[in-house]
Amino acid sequence: MQTHIERFRPAAALAGRLALGSIMLAHGWIKVIPRGSLYTFAHMVAHMGLPYWLGYVAAFTELFGGIVLILGLLTPIAAIGVAIDMTVAILKVHLRHGLTGPGGFEFPLGLLAVALLLLADGPGYLAVDGAVFRGR
Repeated sequence: MQTHIERFRPAAALAGRLALGSIMLAHGWIKVIPRGSLYTFAHMVAHMGLPYWLGYVAAFTELFGGIVLILGLLTPIAAIGVAIDMTVAILKVHLRHGLTGPGGFEFPLGLLAVALLLLADGPGYLAVDGAVFRGR
């Protein structure tokens, strides 16, 4: 039974990578693209007691991390970036709201879990990583 299920691992990794990449791209897009939103987000991060420049790092991690996850390019690096981003989001923003309900940490926790699974299991099917790094 285990070997039958094992055949679906690359497809499951592809689904997780596309879902996580799409979500991160969308969240990064709204932080970076509209005029003034990146500056506003960076200063919101500063009001949480973190250096303002980490707002820029987080926003671009979400935007470009989402893009490279969708492509399956440098998946471990993108997954680590997303995992760190979601860990900080949970600890600094969502934890005080509890697991569920408005502002709860259930959504970023799910994204963190998918990032960690991709880190552990690889990018799955249709990943640029497979074409570029095959045989290394």
